[in-house]
Amino acid sequence: MPEQPPGEETAGKPRRPTMVDVAAKAGVSRALVSLVFRNQPGASEATRQRVLAAADELGYRPDNAARLLARGRSRTLGVVLTVHQPFDADLVEGIYPEAERLGYDVLLSATAPGRDESKAVEALLSHRCESVILLGSQSEQAYLAELGRRTVAVSVGRRVPGAHLDSVHTADTVGVRQAVDHLAELGHREIVHVDGGKGPGAPDRRRAYRGAMRRHKLPARVLPGAYSEEAGMAAARQLLSEDRLPTAVLAGNDRCAVGLMHAFATAGLDVPKDISVVGYDDNHLSHLSYIDLTTVRQDANRIAEQAVRQAVARLEDETLEPRETVLDPKLVVRGTTGPPAVH
Repeated sequence: MPEQPPGEETAGKPRRPTMVDVAAKAGVSRALVSLVFRNQPGASEATRQRVLAAADELGYRPDNAARLLARGRSRTLGVVLTVHQPFDADLVEGIYPEAERLGYDVLLSATAPGRDESKAVEALLSHRCESVILLGSQSEQAYLAELGRRTVAVSVGRRVPGAHLDSVHTADTVGVRQAVDHLAELGHREIVHVDGGKGPGAPDRRRAYRGAMRRHKLPARVLPGAYSEEAGMAAARQLLSEDRLPTAVLAGNDRCAVGLMHAFATAGLDVPKDISVVGYDDNHLSHLSYIDLTTVRQDANRIAEQAVRQAVARLEDETLEPRETVLDPKLVVRGTTGPPAVH
């Protein structure tokens, strides 16, 4: 049966134009078309323009993925994220331009109820991603160590000592200390920390809070929480049920802080007049005027850039060992902190 012209339907589907079609329309060889699309010497400028015009008329697009795979490379970075974490979205926005600058594509895979991190990772590896960047990984250290032996992997937001993978994170000890210092300087003496539970960086932030409170000779109190609005609301309800309310709360992250603020407002309290609240991350929602959250800023763009660079560096040079990059945070003071109320 003769081959159908490009654009005509085959079994109900239009046939994609091929390089052979472009060559026939431009009146040149397939090899010459290949040179043009690989931007290699061998074709005159007039021929190159004729080939490109033919390709455009036919709607032909070179299959770069197939070409790269044929050479044993996909030049694709896989990124695992949690869709309901605004800070992950901020990181992804920074990952794309840096990957593109270095000549790599990005493929996303999300965790969700019933789809844990290992499933998200395997999906990326099955699509021939050369490296995996984990945003806020909560996997067991043994799994991460095994992943580091299988592929080039980068952990963002969490230190993984002993595992063969890169890590990029903020100096949580510095950030938490800045937050506690700020509250103490305002006059607060009863500062409660609602922690991040098993979330990335939560143990470091918990230890940093206790250390900063000791330094100020203040009593420390940690309420178990998580990086979610629900955890913040639950912690606020517990505090509201007690005889005495603290004057300030340091939340595990911004989402938890927003939950705290919502519950306090529902109970008729004013933030910061009645109680001050500090978050952690400085995600894009924290800037909104009706939230106006005092928080510890993690530079999402710098973190994203470092994660991509570290992944690419090891892909380009297999002799490089994984490394840990620690970036400095910065306290951003907005409208949710003030002096404690005088009783």
